[in-house]
Amino acid sequence: MYLGDRVDDFRFLIRDRAGRFTTSFDAVLADAGIEVVKIPPRCPRANCYAERFVGTIRRETTDRLLIINEHHLRSVLDQYVSHYNHRRLHRARQLTHHDRTMRSPSPTSRRYAADRSSVA
Repeated sequence: MYLGDRVDDFRFLIRDRAGRFTTSFDAVLADAGIEVVKIPPRCPRANCYAERFVGTIRRETTDRLLIINEHHLRSVLDQYVSHYNHRRLHRARQLTHHDRTMRSPSPTSRRYAADRSSVA
């Protein structure tokens, strides 16, 4: 993958021990100054945060769109990452936005009650 000017933004690549990653793959990253960290053998949960994020992107974005080319994919993923980091509600944040100025609907608001009644 071409990283361009962003190569300095990355320090580590955490990956599993799959055979598709060759030593030349690791060498290219090492030449770029990126350290490759392998998860322990037979420990799929060691990379659970990345697996969860990839699954979320697939369910919420790429499974719903017909991606035309690499440029289109990059555009869609850039927009989704912005949404994920700034506008999407997160349970770890008690269903609040990253930006505290953007408020989530309170359980007592009319809109929240209307949305909840349509689900039931």
